Amino acid sequence: MENNLSERIKKLATSQTLAMAAKARELKSQGKDVIGLSLGEPDFNTPDFIKDAAIKAIQDDYNSYTPVDGYVELKKAIIKKFERDNKLTYDLSQIVVSTGAKQSLSNIAASLINPGDEVILPCPYWVSYSDIIKLNGGIPIEVKTSISSDFKMSGEDLKKAITSKTKMLWFSSPCNPSGSVYSYSELKEISEVLMEHPEIYVVSDEIYEHINFSSAHSSIATFGDMYDRTITVNGVSKAFAMTGWRIGYIGGPKWVARACNKMQGQVTSGANCIAQRAVITALQENPSKIQYMVDEFKERRDLILELLNDIEGFKCNKPEGAFYVFPDVSHYFGKTINGVTINNASEMSMFLLEKALVATVTGDAFGDPNCIRISYAASIDQLTEAVSRIKNILN
Repeated sequence: MENNLSERIKKLATSQTLAMAAKARELKSQGKDVIGLSLGEPDFNTPDFIKDAAIKAIQDDYNSYTPVDGYVELKKAIIKKFERDNKLTYDLSQIVVSTGAKQSLSNIAASLINPGDEVILPCPYWVSYSDIIKLNGGIPIEVKTSISSDFKMSGEDLKKAITSKTKMLWFSSPCNPSGSVYSYSELKEISEVLMEHPEIYVVSDEIYEHINFSSAHSSIATFGDMYDRTITVNGVSKAFAMTGWRIGYIGGPKWVARACNKMQGQVTSGANCIAQRAVITALQENPSKIQYMVDEFKERRDLILELLNDIEGFKCNKPEGAFYVFPDVSHYFGKTINGVTINNASEMSMFLLEKALVATVTGDAFGDPNCIRISYAASIDQLTEAVSRIKNILN
């Protein structure tokens, strides 16, 4: 019967982060003590002031269909957030609220990409970028980076990747999976290349902007003429520990927002009413309200780097944002450990799950076959135990 499936779904890859999480759950159901460091999900509870706003929304009888592009009150809160945090000015017609930032990305791809269009992806990139692009007929063009460049693409790298078929550039800062943060000067260099190619549009995924341990966050839409061809994607899942609330949003050119609204209207319509009311409260608060989470993530980052750097063959950059480390583990390729030969990052990730009972994600899923992604959105005790298990099994 599976032969009746569409060619589209047959070609679509399964999300490796979700697949590894499912495998970890399977082992846990068998009584195995698995430490899950595969999912990109904060381990904090949603702050009480946001939960209180959701409860009030229920009590105030918010239960009807919402506008496709979001409540006006939420869009106004998003506009103020963009002004406050990103120095970007939008009006109501430039904002679209979706069921998570992943839907925002899907809307953009469906609205802008034609079959054969090339989309530049600096590697490593978030796991779903490539398949969202392919699903809409686009061709991902990977730009390789390395630990030596802090996993960041330079203006020169970008220039070499541009062809007559280039339609878009997609990237995230802070980056999932590397935790790298593009500085003001680095974004300026990239924008100067793009100013020579006014036909290229940019998707700037900034969902980790508040989990930033370096300098102030910079948005590429603030440079030169980039405002008119940049779609800035954001949401509340990461910074506010609201992954299950499923609210994302974009700010961009009116014609792009209009197209995304049209697409969403035929797929899901408006996002959840209670979640939207809660997000109004979340975005109206100063980011200092969630600084305690950022401080905790920074402490964990410092710990896990210290522990991983003590493992022979693990090479790490120093991530300045998000809550991931992305060590190069190619030192172990071709080696046999505990009776298992490890040939690539996928096999390393599975080896660590089955032998050390630590769930990670292969770097292949992010466009880098030499690395694995480790989330440090876990307690200090869990991180210490997890790295201890990894070190012991590799030794």
